[in-house]
Amino acid sequence: MRFILLSLVVASSCCLWDAVSSCTSIEQRYKFPNTNIYVRLRRGDKLQYELMKGDKTLQTVTFDNFETSANLVATDSGGYTLTDGTTTVQFTLVKNGVVSGTGSDITHVQVSRDQVLKGTQPRDCFPLGTGSTHWFSGPEQKQHYWPVERQVHSNYSYLPKELDNFGVGERYWLNSAGAFLYVESNTPLFLDQNTAAYPGQLCLSATSELPYDPRVTAGKFVYHVAVAKDAKAAHKYAVKTFLGQPTGFPDERMVRHPVWSTWALYKAEVSDDVVRDFAKQILDNGFNNSQLEIDDDWEDCYGALTFRKNKFPDSKTLTDDLKALGFRVTLWIHPFINNNCTAIYDEAKSLGYLVLDHEGSSDTQWWNSKPKDAAILDFTKTEVQEWFAKRLKRLQDEDGIDSFKFDAGETSWLPSDPVLQASSSMVTPLQAVGDYVRTVAAFGDMVEVRSAQNTQELPIFVRIVDKDSEWGWNNGLLTLISSMLQMNLNGYPFVLPDMIGGNGYYEKPPTKELFLRWLQANVFMPALQFSFVPWNFDAEAITISKNFTDLHANYTPYIMKLFQRAVDSGEPVNAPLWWISPTDEVAQSIYDEFLLGDDIIAAPIVVEGATKRDIYLPEGEWKDGNSDQVYSGPTWVMDYPAALDTLPYFVRVGFQLE
Repeated sequence: MRFILLSLVVASSCCLWDAVSSCTSIEQRYKFPNTNIYVRLRRGDKLQYELMKGDKTLQTVTFDNFETSANLVATDSGGYTLTDGTTTVQFTLVKNGVVSGTGSDITHVQVSRDQVLKGTQPRDCFPLGTGSTHWFSGPEQKQHYWPVERQVHSNYSYLPKELDNFGVGERYWLNSAGAFLYVESNTPLFLDQNTAAYPGQLCLSATSELPYDPRVTAGKFVYHVAVAKDAKAAHKYAVKTFLGQPTGFPDERMVRHPVWSTWALYKAEVSDDVVRDFAKQILDNGFNNSQLEIDDDWEDCYGALTFRKNKFPDSKTLTDDLKALGFRVTLWIHPFINNNCTAIYDEAKSLGYLVLDHEGSSDTQWWNSKPKDAAILDFTKTEVQEWFAKRLKRLQDEDGIDSFKFDAGETSWLPSDPVLQASSSMVTPLQAVGDYVRTVAAFGDMVEVRSAQNTQELPIFVRIVDKDSEWGWNNGLLTLISSMLQMNLNGYPFVLPDMIGGNGYYEKPPTKELFLRWLQANVFMPALQFSFVPWNFDAEAITISKNFTDLHANYTPYIMKLFQRAVDSGEPVNAPLWWISPTDEVAQSIYDEFLLGDDIIAAPIVVEGATKRDIYLPEGEWKDGNSDQVYSGPTWVMDYPAALDTLPYFVRVGFQLE
């Protein structure tokens, strides 16, 4: 090992090296060999490091609880280490130069600690730059702001979980300055953002505590910082390097025509008669379908995967009759077995197929059980994957089911402190999420799931977690857009929006206005999913709904083209407005408009009672989708009129719908 100090900068010009103790701070800069990339240490109230390119600062990071008077030491591999005598931080230059497919010069540095000792929680903090910089990606949230710098998290375990509707989220944050952070999956990651202790900061930390494995005595803390010319180039590099891209895409009919689900309208009150009547209503009112989904409470008991005869006396005749009417039939599935589902529970337990805690108990709880009254299958075991798949295949072969809606999958449904068959590199329950989702994805291109992390390669729909029948940031219509954008910028472009109008929880179904505005917001997303129905309002609602389901169907060829583009390049299907103008500061802040591809701008009404809105159009020539008027961006279109039957949208001049 050798020590290389390339430059010393003293913050106060009156200070000399031998008078460091009187200085506010000192700066020491270290160069990666044969590059113009530096790590600069800044010693003040808290130790900081800066990544620099020449004299330009690319990123500044504060070590919240790492103090040392030591200097960086060069490694034989060309990196640097910094130690406090107990913990060592290593800086490795991964990439410095133009990267094909990004159109940008990329600087990429890995920062790693291989020995995070039990009882410690190193924390590195990044300035959010609120007011000048916007942030994107991060976790799916119930109160889901966009951009995401407004979110608040306190020592937040970063695993998919029921809390806050965190179904989907990569360990990835991207900002408008063209930088991103990515944390490796073997890091027991916790997040602090905008707390009293860390205002205006995004802090990453690692500690071997629940819900991670608390027995790990020396955990890992590895993250990456990369900087490109702008956010679009940075995201393209993240896709190439970390996020990956899908290997195929979902079923075209699910894109073209609506999914009709029993859930929001009927909840658990489903039966043969209810399903038949629902199908008749859909046809009698002149609507197309991709499929009819039978949701909760069709089973003999939760986990049985057999139809309850007093509700569905002849399931095969039902599915045959529905298919004769032009429906495909899908079924709601979950990974749980309730304890009172005695035969299948006893079988799974005797075979060792249930997730156990370290005390040997399989007890857990989900929304259809009481505490300690259910168990969850252990999909980290190959034999469980095969057993579960075999039972689902029986539903297809014997009951005529075409495909499945798979629910849950988040880590919080596991027993606390679970024992999992994790690979040697895994120290988190994240393995359970991926193994469940990959198991069920094998059932084909009609599958939908709602949980994901590190599963971008799968050619299936990922559903937004249940929305409430509200307008605002309180899990309402606004968050339909923000969740969709978040999922796209986490590498999941095949988004299945939740039920049109929300789920009607708390005995609060959608109003006619909310229902129709929700449908309009949904038109230029990949798929439509109804449960509440327009004919429960009035004839006008039916007419407006048909107009917009037809508009969505007309754009299906373009959506499928974008699906193929996602497979080829990993680009979003629905991106934020700045995607086509990455340095446009106004576009970076827009939360209630979005793109379909690069050629369609959707600007739905998302405010209750509104019949007009202001619309921002970025650079380009844009034709009003409701008239022939052309606008030259960047520009604002003020007070755009939008009665209840009008969806504001704009098409790039020259775009041809195939």
